[in-house]
Amino acid sequence: MDKEKLDALRKKYGEAKGGDIFNPKFKKVAEKLFSGGDNRALPYANPPTLLDAPYRPGAVENGNLDGIDVALVGVPTDIAVTNRTGARFGPRAMRALERIGPYNHVLNCIPSADLNVADTGDVPFRARFDQTSIIEDIETHYQKIVEVGAIPLTAGGDHSISYPILKAVGRDRPVGMIHIDAHADTAGEFDGSKFHHGGPFRLAVLDGVLDPERTIQIGIRGSAEFLWDFSYDSGMTLVHAEKFEEQGASAVAEMALSVVGDGPVYISFDIDSIDPGFAPGTGTPEVAGLTPRQVLDLLHGLKGVDVVGGDVVEVAPQYDATTNTAQVATQVMFELLCLVALRNKT
Repeated sequence: MDKEKLDALRKKYGEAKGGDIFNPKFKKVAEKLFSGGDNRALPYANPPTLLDAPYRPGAVENGNLDGIDVALVGVPTDIAVTNRTGARFGPRAMRALERIGPYNHVLNCIPSADLNVADTGDVPFRARFDQTSIIEDIETHYQKIVEVGAIPLTAGGDHSISYPILKAVGRDRPVGMIHIDAHADTAGEFDGSKFHHGGPFRLAVLDGVLDPERTIQIGIRGSAEFLWDFSYDSGMTLVHAEKFEEQGASAVAEMALSVVGDGPVYISFDIDSIDPGFAPGTGTPEVAGLTPRQVLDLLHGLKGVDVVGGDVVEVAPQYDATTNTAQVATQVMFELLCLVALRNKT
């Protein structure tokens, strides 16, 4: 090694602290994150919250959302699943993940520095075994968030929860949607109930809160393809997992932006879009799925989209021996938060 170079590095970094950053770009990041030198809170200390955000339980119910730009919400219910249960524990598993964020090096974004973000706790249910009242309770809860202008990001729960959330988010005008999933979730009534996790987006379209022609469904695959007739008939755009592999994340992101246009967009991410080799902790796994890298590349390509809400659903931690599933899900929630921070910016 060049001695002069080594001497220069020793002079510059030998006595430097962890918070002493010299690169101008990185220095700006450090100045936003470090307010008291290089001392940081232990990532494994204190009660866990979604994305390590300040905890404000009851803020929605009590009308105490003043100053909150993004409300992180847990919806712990899974009585609408058609296969394995367990997604009711998804919000808790995602809260337990540490060291997600706060800096996104690809998008050059620190959402917690640009937005007032709070974990507002879980949606309270009047009757946790009554799916009809659960749907009503979720819609009422999210209406309160939307009415004050805050953007909801959700940790599910099974995918049936997207329907009442969309009813709140799309109440004043239908929204477009970028939906990343193994299943299109536009099936009809099964086993005497229309409120199951395989049909929320059919219901949302029929209620006039979701615009099917501004909806793209990405990662679709598996033996239930014949159930998604509504997706095709209503004008949704489908990108199957094998086509995603052929086209690549950048091309699919460009397609998604073209489909949703400049209007308001909801992003719904089902963890079973990821191949179960990477994320086994879910109730309806489908082999030959997307990789975490592909999903993150896709999300990075959506910078500037007008995100008005989003969810991460179907994490069932009891099938997740390594916590990989919760890790991927929580990282995706962080990426959604970054997209909120960068909405309408290109």
